Amino acid sequence: MTRSKAEAEALPDPDAIHPIPNKPRIVFLKPLLDSLAEIRNVEVGAFTYYDDPLHARDFFRRNLLYNFGASGARLRIGRFGAIATAARFMFPDAMHAMEGPSTYPFGILGGGFLGALPFADYPFKPGRDTVVGHDVWVGMEALVMPGVRIGHGAVIGARAVVASDVPDYAVVAGNPARVVRRRYTEEEAARLVAIGWWDWPVARIARAIPLLVKGGVAALEDFAARQP
Repeated sequence: MTRSKAEAEALPDPDAIHPIPNKPRIVFLKPLLDSLAEIRNVEVGAFTYYDDPLHARDFFRRNLLYNFGASGARLRIGRFGAIATAARFMFPDAMHAMEGPSTYPFGILGGGFLGALPFADYPFKPGRDTVVGHDVWVGMEALVMPGVRIGHGAVIGARAVVASDVPDYAVVAGNPARVVRRRYTEEEAARLVAIGWWDWPVARIARAIPLLVKGGVAALEDFAARQP
């Protein structure tokens, strides 16, 4: 069926949970999160989507591991991210105390085990927020460990285990994930971050799509300087 001109020119609705008609496997995470009042320690930017043929709408229940809220840490994901099937994000609540001879969490069994040492006295390390930048592509079944910072424009390989920070516009893979290449030089990456196209009005982003997909840094800078 041929689309009308209006349909062809319509911009995606960032408030739609399913932005693509008849494609329930794709969900925008921000409106999905907004519909779940019980999750208060996660932030997601507009247009970031999750792709899952079976459990797309269950992302915040299935893909956020050990999110008990005890650590006080948050997960912050930027705008225009692409998250593939079964990619997961672990919270610091998963961590066991490692200062003594045993890592066993006796207190979770309650009773005398908890009375012997309240959880408040366990030597847990403070949790740090996990931050995923803008325009980040997270591959299938990747695991992002607690407290990691993933830079803007980064690519996380399928099944990578991200246990340390990832620079802007780096490609990482493996377990533990390591930088396998840089999409741009450090100087070019800094220029792209300075452009910050993900914060532009949506109509302006739409006009810039040919440059965002196929252009270079200088051309995008020129567009940013000339186009309102």
